[in-house]
Amino acid sequence: MASNISATTLQTIGNTPLVKLSKIVPEHCADIYVKLEYFNPTGSYKDRMALSIVEEAERRGDIKPGGTLVEYTGGSTGSSLAFVCAVKGYRLKAISSDAFAKEKLQTIKLFGADIEIIESEGGKITPSLFTKMDDRVQQLIKENGYYWTRQFLNEDAEIGYANLGKEIIQQLNKPIDVFCAGVGTGGMFCGATAELKKAYPQIKLIALEPASAALLSTGIKGSHRVEGIGTGIIPPLLKKDAYDEVKAIEETKARETARALASREGIFAGTSSGLNIYAALEIGKQLGPGHTVVTVACDSGMKYLAGDLYS
Repeated sequence: MASNISATTLQTIGNTPLVKLSKIVPEHCADIYVKLEYFNPTGSYKDRMALSIVEEAERRGDIKPGGTLVEYTGGSTGSSLAFVCAVKGYRLKAISSDAFAKEKLQTIKLFGADIEIIESEGGKITPSLFTKMDDRVQQLIKENGYYWTRQFLNEDAEIGYANLGKEIIQQLNKPIDVFCAGVGTGGMFCGATAELKKAYPQIKLIALEPASAALLSTGIKGSHRVEGIGTGIIPPLLKKDAYDEVKAIEETKARETARALASREGIFAGTSSGLNIYAALEIGKQLGPGHTVVTVACDSGMKYLAGDLYS
């Protein structure tokens, strides 16, 4: 008899549920499916990225036993890297900010990582904030020789996210008309959609971003409070042919949708998930019945209880 026991918690990453929305879907709408990525160990799809980045570095010999990794992070990547490092026996130096959820920052500490906070401008996520965090990482690398995981540049991330796309194909087992999702590093979008495109060549791939920081669609570098996306740069991992269209979504709609998801669908997720699903519903209304739209719930709403999303 095959064992269902995992040797480590790292083996519990992935194989998350795919659910069909029912309560908040309007009439004459396409079928909307959501991949519940908060079922990953730290409550985020970033676990997939963290594991693949660390294991590929190990395979190449880039990380030495007991070594220290460094990354700047909005919280979820830091939590995931801290989790993977805790299991594997590495140290992590995380550079983050007070602009991000306190729960995420606390989680990084609880997994045993060292975290350094860079002050934001009024709690807002701005391009200059990421520049400051990046500068601090470069200083630490120069002074201490830490291994930088380079989440915005590291193509190893796409290896982990490819599994997300493969899981959707296997679980849904029918053609997909549109896949849409917010873009942060671009790793999830490109890794998952590469698999979806191979299975469904006619699929339309739509990248999403906050309307107040619509760099991809308008070139505007604005501020917002949707953690995990809209970082103020065009992500190097986001190849030009990786998407067919960009949609800018109002943050208020993302927040309203996140709350509706919790109270009506039982999906407890964060602001970026609300943004993804609001966009999916709008796209679904345009397509109409007989079509299929897929998106992802990026992380758990448990990470946002101290903020104003669910207050």
